[in-house]
Amino acid sequence: MARVVVHVMPKAEILDPQGQAIVGALGRLGHVGISDVRQGKRFELEVDDSVTDAALAEIAESLLANTVIEDFEVTRERQ
Repeated sequence: MARVVVHVMPKAEILDPQGQAIVGALGRLGHVGISDVRQGKRFELEVDDSVTDAALAEIAESLLANTVIEDFEVTRERQ
């Protein structure tokens, strides 16, 4: 068994209104020195050894990320 982590983030050229709202809130709360926040998603999948890296990439690309506006990274962690 392995835990697979898929991180999905907006592409660099895509505006991130949620991240910008967080930056504004941090400033209002007195936290200085933070100029940018990008908000993304993290998915954790428990898979057995029969699930290939290619299958995981297909799952991420077809279901977990909108590849028009998001990038993703798949990491397999042994337990």
